[in-house]
Amino acid sequence: MKKIIVLSIVLSFIFVFSALSADAAVRVRGYFKPSTGSFVMPHYRSNPDSSRFNNWSTKGNYNLFTGKKGYASPVKSFKW
Repeated sequence: MKKIIVLSIVLSFIFVFSALSADAAVRVRGYFKPSTGSFVMPHYRSNPDSSRFNNWSTKGNYNLFTGKKGYASPVKSFKW
């Protein structure tokens, strides 16, 4: 019985921490664009992955830092 309780607690922690990492933000340092010579200010973006459905600019989502709602369709430019 103790093993089942310990296992369920461990699995709960794994689930919670994996869910928290899905919304993680990555800081992007400022940089110069060589093509235009303009400077891009430092900013945050969503954690990079292969999904188009969890980006801040996708409809149904919002940017945690600016509060702006997503506008892009995740299916429109989806490549099969």
